[in-house]
Amino acid sequence: MATVNGIRMHYRRAGDGPPLFLLHGWPQTSHCWRQVMAPLAETHTVIAPDLRGYGHSDKPKSGYDKRTMAADIAALADHLGFAKTAVAGHDRGGRVAHRWALDRPDQVDRLAVLDIVPTRAMWQRLDVIAKPSWHWLFHLQPDLPELLAGQNIAAYLGYFFERWTYQRHALDADTQAEYVRAFSQPGALRAGFDDYRASFPDDAELDDADFEAGKRVTQPLLALWGANGLVGTLPTLEIWREYAADVTGEALAECGHFLPEEQPGEVVAHLRKFLDP
Repeated sequence: MATVNGIRMHYRRAGDGPPLFLLHGWPQTSHCWRQVMAPLAETHTVIAPDLRGYGHSDKPKSGYDKRTMAADIAALADHLGFAKTAVAGHDRGGRVAHRWALDRPDQVDRLAVLDIVPTRAMWQRLDVIAKPSWHWLFHLQPDLPELLAGQNIAAYLGYFFERWTYQRHALDADTQAEYVRAFSQPGALRAGFDDYRASFPDDAELDDADFEAGKRVTQPLLALWGANGLVGTLPTLEIWREYAADVTGEALAECGHFLPEEQPGEVVAHLRKFLDP
């Protein structure tokens, strides 16, 4: 645990070498990186925090805009003594990582984003994402998601675990039980939905302002996505090249949304090549 940016943040740490931060998404915690941490720790110091509102970290009632969440991770890096680091983020963690790289290019030297396109690009494609990503709009609503999902957290999260995976065995009963346990803690459901609620208008306004001002990611950016998920239906590299100057990446075959658990070996291989070209 570390007290950073006014909250207590839980993190996992392994290995020795150049730092690499791994940021999880929803509806998960740092537990999602369990299969990639050890091999990456052979060459790097790997830090996998629970983001604000998730897992064992504090769940305050504010601060879920991506600028604040990125500032949490920046403060953790400072706390651990890392002046410059690489970061890989999956799902919501990828959005935090993207904001961190934009806001602190002196601190983030490489950025990997897993199974996302920029939030701004998502809002511009509501006609494409409305059915597969209906939860974005549902989670924006006040109180109702907590009321309905809270009646059966296992069933609600299980809906996404089943529909967002290609390798369904990757999220077995024990894995799902761990995530259900995490989101059954006081404040956890609300905090996860607050992460989405911050997407509009808070994150959207900041993203629009940065884009219109010509602000782009200048660090090398690696985009990985599941060939069998929503991002696999989008021109992902073309989209990212509107937001970053140096973009590489590819789809992972036979993979849905949960890359670190469905294809951990492929994720490790791509990250190793990206981090040590």
